[in-house]
Amino acid sequence: MKDIARELGVSVATVSRALQDSTRISAEQRERIQTYAREHHFIPNMLANTLRRTRLEPTRIIGVIIPQIAHYYFSTILSGIETEASLRGYHIMVAQSDERYEHEVRICQSFLEQRVCGVIVSQAKDTIQHDHFQHLLDAGVPLVFYDRICTGLNTSRVVVDDYQGAYAAVTHLIRTGCQHIAFYGSNMHLEISKNRYNGYRDALLKAGQTPDETLYFECDNRDDAELITPQLLQRERRPDGVFAVNDDTAIGILYTAKRMGLRVPDELSICGFTNGERARACDPMLTTVEQRGHQVGEEAVKVLLDHVEGHIPIEKVERRVIKTRLVIRGTTKEAMELKS
Repeated sequence: MKDIARELGVSVATVSRALQDSTRISAEQRERIQTYAREHHFIPNMLANTLRRTRLEPTRIIGVIIPQIAHYYFSTILSGIETEASLRGYHIMVAQSDERYEHEVRICQSFLEQRVCGVIVSQAKDTIQHDHFQHLLDAGVPLVFYDRICTGLNTSRVVVDDYQGAYAAVTHLIRTGCQHIAFYGSNMHLEISKNRYNGYRDALLKAGQTPDETLYFECDNRDDAELITPQLLQRERRPDGVFAVNDDTAIGILYTAKRMGLRVPDELSICGFTNGERARACDPMLTTVEQRGHQVGEEAVKVLLDHVEGHIPIEKVERRVIKTRLVIRGTTKEAMELKS
Protein backbone atom coordinates (compact mmCIF):
# COMPACT_ATOMS: atom_id res chain seq x y z
CA MET A 1 0.00 0.00 0.00
CA LYS A 2 2.94 2.32 0.63
CA ASP A 3 4.13 1.71 -2.95
CA ILE A 4 0.68 2.50 -4.35
CA ALA A 5 0.42 5.64 -2.20
CA ARG A 6 3.82 6.85 -3.38
CA GLU A 7 3.09 6.20 -7.05
CA LEU A 8 -0.30 7.90 -6.99
CA GLY A 9 0.62 10.75 -4.65
CA VAL A 10 -1.91 9.92 -1.95
CA SER A 11 -1.73 8.81 1.68
CA VAL A 12 -1.52 5.16 2.78
CA ALA A 13 -4.80 5.68 4.61
CA THR A 14 -6.46 6.75 1.36
CA VAL A 15 -5.14 3.65 -0.39
CA SER A 16 -6.41 1.45 2.44
CA ARG A 17 -9.87 2.99 2.31
CA ALA A 18 -10.03 2.70 -1.48
CA LEU A 19 -9.11 -0.97 -1.40
CA GLN A 20 -11.83 -1.55 1.17
CA ASP A 21 -14.27 0.33 -1.11
CA SER A 22 -14.90 2.95 1.58
CA THR A 23 -17.32 5.79 0.72
CA ARG A 24 -15.15 8.18 2.76
CA ILE A 25 -13.26 8.94 -0.47
CA SER A 26 -14.64 9.80 -3.90
CA ALA A 27 -15.75 7.16 -6.37
CA GLU A 28 -13.24 8.51 -8.88
CA GLN A 29 -10.38 8.18 -6.42
CA ARG A 30 -11.47 4.66 -5.42
CA GLU A 31 -11.58 3.56 -9.05
CA ARG A 32 -8.17 5.10 -9.78
CA ILE A 33 -6.51 3.31 -6.85
CA GLN A 34 -8.31 -0.01 -7.40
CA THR A 35 -7.41 -0.02 -11.10
CA TYR A 36 -3.75 0.59 -10.31
CA ALA A 37 -3.80 -2.17 -7.68
CA ARG A 38 -5.32 -4.69 -10.12
CA GLU A 39 -2.87 -3.81 -12.88
CA HIS A 40 0.07 -4.33 -10.52
CA HIS A 41 -1.26 -7.59 -9.01
CA PHE A 42 -1.74 -6.17 -5.51
CA ILE A 43 -2.83 -8.92 -3.09
CA PRO A 44 -4.23 -7.92 0.31
CA ASN A 45 -2.55 -9.64 3.23
CA MET A 46 -5.54 -11.36 4.85
CA LEU A 47 -3.50 -12.75 7.72
CA ALA A 48 -2.00 -9.35 8.50
CA ASN A 49 -5.48 -7.84 8.57
CA THR A 50 -6.58 -10.56 10.96
CA LEU A 51 -3.57 -9.96 13.20
CA ARG A 52 -4.24 -6.24 13.38
CA ARG A 53 -7.79 -6.97 14.47
CA THR A 54 -7.22 -9.90 16.82
CA ARG A 55 -3.53 -9.88 17.85
CA LEU A 56 -3.49 -13.67 17.35
CA GLU A 57 -0.61 -15.66 15.89
CA PRO A 58 -1.24 -16.76 12.26
CA THR A 59 -2.26 -20.40 11.71
CA ARG A 60 0.22 -22.51 9.77
CA ILE A 61 -1.79 -23.51 6.70
CA ILE A 62 -0.90 -25.66 3.68
CA GLY A 63 -2.95 -25.14 0.52
CA VAL A 64 -3.91 -28.38 -1.26
CA ILE A 65 -5.38 -28.58 -4.77
CA ILE A 66 -7.19 -31.82 -5.61
CA PRO A 67 -8.52 -32.47 -9.14
CA GLN A 68 -11.45 -34.57 -7.84
CA ILE A 69 -12.02 -35.23 -4.16
CA ALA A 70 -14.44 -38.10 -4.94
CA HIS A 71 -11.69 -39.98 -6.83
CA TYR A 72 -10.35 -42.83 -4.65
CA TYR A 73 -6.68 -42.19 -5.39
CA PHE A 74 -6.88 -38.47 -4.68
CA SER A 75 -8.84 -39.07 -1.50
CA THR A 76 -6.11 -41.42 -0.21
CA ILE A 77 -3.48 -38.80 -1.05
CA LEU A 78 -5.50 -36.19 0.82
CA SER A 79 -5.64 -38.53 3.82
CA GLY A 80 -1.87 -38.87 3.76
CA ILE A 81 -1.42 -35.10 3.48
CA GLU A 82 -3.71 -34.42 6.45
CA THR A 83 -2.05 -37.09 8.60
CA GLU A 84 1.49 -35.84 8.08
CA ALA A 85 0.52 -32.14 8.25
CA SER A 86 -1.19 -32.70 11.59
CA LEU A 87 1.85 -34.51 12.98
CA ARG A 88 4.00 -31.51 12.01
CA GLY A 89 1.58 -29.00 13.59
CA TYR A 90 0.03 -27.65 10.36
CA HIS A 91 -3.51 -27.42 9.04
CA ILE A 92 -4.62 -27.91 5.43
CA MET A 93 -6.88 -25.80 3.25
CA VAL A 94 -8.33 -28.03 0.51
CA ALA A 95 -9.77 -26.88 -2.82
CA GLN A 96 -11.05 -28.95 -5.75
CA SER A 97 -10.19 -27.83 -9.28
CA ASP A 98 -12.78 -30.22 -10.76
CA GLU A 99 -10.31 -30.79 -13.62
CA ARG A 100 -10.82 -27.19 -14.82
CA TYR A 101 -7.97 -24.78 -15.54
CA GLU A 102 -9.95 -21.66 -14.69
CA HIS A 103 -10.87 -23.08 -11.27
CA GLU A 104 -7.23 -23.86 -10.65
CA VAL A 105 -6.23 -20.26 -11.41
CA ARG A 106 -8.79 -18.88 -8.96
CA ILE A 107 -7.69 -21.31 -6.26
CA CYS A 108 -4.05 -20.23 -6.61
CA GLN A 109 -5.09 -16.59 -6.33
CA SER A 110 -7.12 -17.39 -3.21
CA PHE A 111 -4.20 -19.25 -1.65
CA LEU A 112 -1.98 -16.22 -2.26
CA GLU A 113 -4.53 -13.96 -0.59
CA GLN A 114 -4.81 -16.32 2.37
CA ARG A 115 -1.01 -16.37 2.69
CA VAL A 116 -0.69 -20.15 2.87
CA CYS A 117 2.81 -21.28 3.79
CA GLY A 118 3.01 -23.62 0.79
CA VAL A 119 0.94 -25.42 -1.83
CA ILE A 120 0.64 -29.10 -2.78
CA VAL A 121 -1.05 -29.63 -6.16
CA SER A 122 -1.94 -32.10 -8.89
CA GLN A 123 -2.76 -30.09 -11.98
CA ALA A 124 -6.06 -30.36 -13.86
CA LYS A 125 -6.21 -32.44 -17.04
CA ASP A 126 -6.72 -29.43 -19.31
CA THR A 127 -3.99 -27.23 -17.77
CA ILE A 128 -1.39 -26.35 -20.39
CA GLN A 129 -0.51 -22.83 -19.15
CA HIS A 130 1.27 -22.44 -15.83
CA ASP A 131 1.42 -18.71 -15.06
CA HIS A 132 -0.73 -19.19 -11.94
CA PHE A 133 1.80 -21.63 -10.52
CA GLN A 134 4.66 -19.28 -11.41
CA HIS A 135 2.89 -16.48 -9.51
CA LEU A 136 3.01 -18.65 -6.38
CA LEU A 137 6.72 -19.23 -6.83
CA ASP A 138 7.37 -15.55 -7.54
CA ALA A 139 5.60 -14.72 -4.29
CA GLY A 140 7.96 -17.05 -2.41
CA VAL A 141 5.36 -19.76 -1.84
CA PRO A 142 6.94 -23.26 -1.98
CA LEU A 143 5.17 -25.57 -4.43
CA VAL A 144 5.16 -29.36 -4.56
CA PHE A 145 3.43 -31.31 -7.33
CA TYR A 146 2.08 -34.83 -6.95
CA ASP A 147 0.68 -37.30 -9.50
CA ARG A 148 0.24 -34.87 -12.43
CA ILE A 149 3.33 -32.72 -12.44
CA CYS A 150 4.11 -29.53 -14.35
CA THR A 151 7.18 -30.21 -16.48
CA GLY A 152 7.37 -26.53 -17.49
CA LEU A 153 8.40 -25.49 -13.97
CA ASN A 154 11.46 -26.63 -12.06
CA THR A 155 9.65 -27.54 -8.84
CA SER A 156 9.70 -30.35 -6.31
CA ARG A 157 7.43 -33.30 -7.00
CA VAL A 158 6.32 -36.62 -5.53
CA VAL A 159 5.10 -39.24 -8.01
CA VAL A 160 4.58 -42.97 -8.25
CA ASP A 161 6.73 -45.01 -10.61
CA ASP A 162 4.22 -44.89 -13.46
CA TYR A 163 6.62 -46.36 -16.00
CA GLN A 164 7.59 -49.38 -13.90
CA GLY A 165 3.98 -49.96 -12.82
CA ALA A 166 2.79 -50.07 -16.43
CA TYR A 167 5.76 -52.19 -17.49
CA ALA A 168 5.02 -54.76 -14.77
CA ALA A 169 1.31 -54.85 -15.64
CA VAL A 170 1.82 -55.41 -19.37
CA THR A 171 4.61 -57.92 -18.74
CA HIS A 172 2.15 -59.87 -16.59
CA LEU A 173 -0.44 -59.81 -19.39
CA ILE A 174 2.17 -61.14 -21.81
CA ARG A 175 3.23 -63.88 -19.40
CA THR A 176 -0.39 -65.01 -19.16
CA GLY A 177 -0.47 -65.51 -22.94
CA CYS A 178 -1.75 -62.16 -24.28
CA GLN A 179 -0.34 -61.32 -27.71
CA HIS A 180 -2.55 -58.41 -28.83
CA ILE A 181 -2.77 -55.88 -25.99
CA ALA A 182 -4.66 -52.58 -26.16
CA PHE A 183 -3.83 -49.45 -24.13
CA TYR A 184 -6.37 -46.96 -22.79
CA GLY A 185 -4.58 -43.78 -21.67
CA SER A 186 -5.01 -40.10 -20.80
CA ASN A 187 -4.05 -37.12 -22.95
CA MET A 188 -0.39 -37.36 -23.87
CA HIS A 189 0.40 -33.85 -22.60
CA LEU A 190 0.20 -35.36 -19.11
CA GLU A 191 3.47 -36.84 -17.88
CA ILE A 192 1.73 -39.79 -16.20
CA SER A 193 0.15 -40.81 -19.49
CA LYS A 194 3.49 -40.62 -21.32
CA ASN A 195 5.20 -42.70 -18.65
CA ARG A 196 2.48 -45.36 -18.54
CA TYR A 197 2.39 -45.56 -22.34
CA ASN A 198 6.19 -45.93 -22.46
CA GLY A 199 6.01 -48.72 -19.87
CA TYR A 200 3.33 -50.44 -21.98
CA ARG A 201 5.34 -50.02 -25.17
CA ASP A 202 8.66 -51.16 -23.73
CA ALA A 203 7.09 -54.26 -22.20
CA LEU A 204 5.78 -55.24 -25.64
CA LEU A 205 9.15 -54.61 -27.29
CA LYS A 206 10.99 -56.57 -24.59
CA ALA A 207 8.73 -59.56 -25.32
CA GLY A 208 9.28 -59.27 -29.07
CA GLN A 209 5.81 -57.84 -29.80
CA THR A 210 5.38 -54.89 -32.14
CA PRO A 211 3.27 -52.02 -30.68
CA ASP A 212 0.13 -51.45 -32.73
CA GLU A 213 -0.99 -47.80 -32.77
CA THR A 214 -4.53 -48.87 -33.66
CA LEU A 215 -4.72 -50.37 -30.17
CA TYR A 216 -4.01 -47.04 -28.40
CA PHE A 217 -7.03 -45.05 -27.22
CA GLU A 218 -7.25 -41.73 -25.40
CA CYS A 219 -9.78 -42.80 -22.81
CA ASP A 220 -9.47 -42.41 -19.04
CA ASN A 221 -12.98 -42.82 -17.61
CA ARG A 222 -15.66 -45.48 -17.42
CA ASP A 223 -18.30 -43.72 -19.54
CA ASP A 224 -15.97 -43.27 -22.52
CA ALA A 225 -14.65 -46.81 -22.11
CA GLU A 226 -18.18 -48.21 -22.40
CA LEU A 227 -18.70 -46.13 -25.56
CA ILE A 228 -15.57 -47.13 -27.50
CA THR A 229 -14.96 -50.70 -26.30
CA PRO A 230 -17.81 -52.42 -28.23
CA GLN A 231 -16.31 -51.41 -31.58
CA LEU A 232 -12.86 -52.61 -30.46
CA LEU A 233 -14.17 -55.99 -29.33
CA GLN A 234 -16.06 -56.46 -32.61
CA ARG A 235 -12.88 -56.25 -34.71
CA GLU A 236 -11.94 -59.33 -36.73
CA ARG A 237 -8.78 -59.53 -34.65
CA ARG A 238 -9.87 -58.20 -31.31
CA PRO A 239 -7.36 -57.70 -28.49
CA ASP A 240 -6.88 -60.49 -25.99
CA GLY A 241 -5.64 -58.12 -23.28
CA VAL A 242 -6.16 -54.50 -22.20
CA PHE A 243 -4.09 -52.27 -19.94
CA ALA A 244 -6.01 -49.21 -18.70
CA VAL A 245 -4.60 -46.02 -17.19
CA ASN A 246 -6.90 -46.28 -14.16
CA ASP A 247 -9.35 -48.65 -12.50
CA ASP A 248 -12.53 -46.84 -13.56
CA THR A 249 -11.58 -47.21 -17.22
CA ALA A 250 -10.67 -50.87 -16.70
CA ILE A 251 -14.02 -51.53 -15.00
CA GLY A 252 -15.83 -49.91 -17.95
CA ILE A 253 -14.00 -52.31 -20.27
CA LEU A 254 -14.83 -55.26 -18.00
CA TYR A 255 -18.53 -54.35 -17.85
CA THR A 256 -18.70 -53.97 -21.65
CA ALA A 257 -16.90 -57.26 -22.32
CA LYS A 258 -19.26 -59.17 -20.03
CA ARG A 259 -22.30 -57.49 -21.56
CA MET A 260 -21.07 -58.62 -25.01
CA GLY A 261 -20.76 -62.22 -23.78
CA LEU A 262 -16.96 -62.43 -23.57
CA ARG A 263 -15.43 -64.49 -20.78
CA VAL A 264 -12.96 -62.60 -18.60
CA PRO A 265 -10.11 -63.53 -18.36
CA ASP A 266 -10.38 -66.54 -20.73
CA GLU A 267 -11.16 -64.43 -23.81
CA LEU A 268 -10.06 -60.99 -22.59
CA SER A 269 -7.62 -60.12 -19.81
CA ILE A 270 -7.87 -56.68 -18.17
CA CYS A 271 -5.51 -54.74 -15.90
CA GLY A 272 -6.10 -51.34 -14.30
CA PHE A 273 -4.02 -48.82 -12.35
CA THR A 274 -5.02 -47.53 -8.86
CA ASN A 275 -6.17 -50.44 -6.67
CA GLY A 276 -9.18 -48.60 -5.31
CA GLU A 277 -12.15 -50.12 -3.54
CA ARG A 278 -13.98 -50.67 -6.83
CA ALA A 279 -11.22 -53.05 -7.96
CA ARG A 280 -12.32 -55.47 -5.25
CA ALA A 281 -16.06 -54.86 -5.75
CA CYS A 282 -16.32 -55.94 -9.41
CA ASP A 283 -16.76 -59.52 -10.64
CA PRO A 284 -14.23 -60.88 -11.29
CA MET A 285 -12.06 -58.70 -9.06
CA LEU A 286 -9.67 -56.48 -10.99
CA THR A 287 -5.96 -57.05 -11.48
CA THR A 288 -4.40 -53.62 -11.03
CA VAL A 289 -1.34 -51.58 -10.08
CA GLU A 290 -1.40 -50.19 -6.55
CA GLN A 291 -0.35 -46.53 -6.34
CA ARG A 292 0.05 -46.13 -2.54
CA GLY A 293 -1.72 -42.76 -2.42
CA HIS A 294 -1.45 -42.32 1.35
CA GLN A 295 2.34 -42.57 1.12
CA VAL A 296 2.38 -40.06 -1.76
CA GLY A 297 0.48 -37.55 0.39
CA GLU A 298 2.73 -38.02 3.40
CA GLU A 299 5.86 -37.62 1.30
CA ALA A 300 4.51 -34.47 -0.40
CA VAL A 301 3.99 -32.81 3.00
CA LYS A 302 7.48 -33.80 4.15
CA VAL A 303 9.05 -32.22 1.07
CA LEU A 304 6.93 -29.08 1.27
CA LEU A 305 7.54 -28.45 4.97
CA ASP A 306 11.25 -29.11 4.58
CA HIS A 307 11.17 -26.19 2.10
CA VAL A 308 8.98 -24.06 4.37
CA GLU A 309 11.09 -24.66 7.47
CA GLY A 310 14.41 -24.20 5.68
CA HIS A 311 15.68 -27.78 5.85
CA ILE A 312 15.74 -27.84 2.04
CA PRO A 313 16.65 -24.59 0.23
CA ILE A 314 13.66 -23.15 -1.67
CA GLU A 315 15.63 -23.28 -4.93
CA LYS A 316 16.57 -26.96 -4.53
CA VAL A 317 14.27 -29.33 -6.43
CA GLU A 318 13.32 -32.58 -4.70
CA ARG A 319 12.13 -35.50 -6.85
CA ARG A 320 10.75 -38.46 -4.94
CA VAL A 321 9.33 -41.60 -6.50
CA ILE A 322 6.99 -44.00 -4.71
CA LYS A 323 7.19 -47.62 -5.86
CA THR A 324 4.08 -49.35 -7.21
CA ARG A 325 2.90 -52.94 -6.69
CA LEU A 326 1.06 -55.23 -9.09
CA VAL A 327 -1.99 -56.80 -7.42
CA ILE A 328 -3.08 -59.90 -9.36
CA ARG A 329 -6.75 -60.85 -9.16
CA GLY A 330 -9.42 -62.45 -11.33
CA THR A 331 -9.35 -60.40 -14.55
CA THR A 332 -6.04 -61.94 -15.66
CA LYS A 333 -4.99 -65.55 -16.08
CA GLU A 334 -2.20 -67.38 -14.29
CA ALA A 335 1.25 -66.59 -15.63
CA MET A 336 3.11 -69.12 -17.72
CA GLU A 337 6.77 -69.38 -18.65
CA LEU A 338 7.81 -67.20 -21.57
CA LYS A 339 9.60 -68.93 -24.44
CA SER A 340 13.18 -67.82 -24.86
